[in-house]
Amino acid sequence: MPKSIFALNRPLSLDEMQARRRMLVQLGLAWLAMMQVMMFALPGYLRRDSYGHDNLEVLDWAIFMMNWASLALTIPVVLYSALPVWRGLAKLWQKGNVTMDVPVAVGIVAAFVPSVVATVRGHGEVYFDSVTMFVAFLLTARFFELRARQAVDNPKYAQTLTDLRRPLMATSDQVALWFVVIQLALAFLVAGVWWVIEPVYALPVMVSLLVMSCPCALAMSAPVSLAAANATLAAYPDMSDDQAKRLFRDARCVAKQNLYGSVIFHLITTPLAAVGLVTPWLAALAMFLSSIAVTINAWRLYREPAVSAPGAGLNHPARA
Repeated sequence: MPKSIFALNRPLSLDEMQARRRMLVQLGLAWLAMMQVMMFALPGYLRRDSYGHDNLEVLDWAIFMMNWASLALTIPVVLYSALPVWRGLAKLWQKGNVTMDVPVAVGIVAAFVPSVVATVRGHGEVYFDSVTMFVAFLLTARFFELRARQAVDNPKYAQTLTDLRRPLMATSDQVALWFVVIQLALAFLVAGVWWVIEPVYALPVMVSLLVMSCPCALAMSAPVSLAAANATLAAYPDMSDDQAKRLFRDARCVAKQNLYGSVIFHLITTPLAAVGLVTPWLAALAMFLSSIAVTINAWRLYREPAVSAPGAGLNHPARA
């Protein structure tokens, strides 16, 4: 059996430890706020115009109060938990590159600002549950990615892993770039069409598309695969060169599986969001589940190296 994954982490520098602790605090705050805000959102989901006047009056008052409570809980999530997003957006202006922080920031703003306006006015749809859920799931995916980047390094195969990482990361970044650009353009185009056809659906559809345009799973495809390979090397330092080569080949295969599988998942779910069948909170859940699927698929690499006879074929995880 493999050793504990957590026992294989390399010693971290002070900056790396601080970064991990800061992300855990931001992640914990986002999850706590998300669970509470989802409870506060329940009266809004229960409201029906068919209810009697007295019942509607009481329910509308409860919704009004819950919206203000949700706003109070969402503000620290947007300002503090989502701080990595705003920092990434600031770097964008310096470097001029389109990154995954762009659709994330636009999605947060597009859902949060109208929700604040609706809360102050006392009527209209609010999406505080979608905002907190999006940030919580996003930070969870990024925490997995952070742990992958901080995985143990094997000195014997450090150069080989570096040579493997470069093309995989380059391909991943290129696919994610085009994906973000296309998804952003599609979100605003579809929102414009809905604004002409049925304005009430324009905002939720745009928010759903923006949330789903976050390429978290794409960005994680290479790092988590390489982390799993790293951990396997550390758990079995006596593996032969042939077993190591097989592991590297499997890692390359799994990384490409994750990358293109994530693209296919988005291609399937995006039309559903475009026609209004995916709500913002459901889009956030889909984004989170795709990231979890990428992580699980990558960590299938973390296992005892197979012992094969000379000349035997490679045992790819994709074919297992």
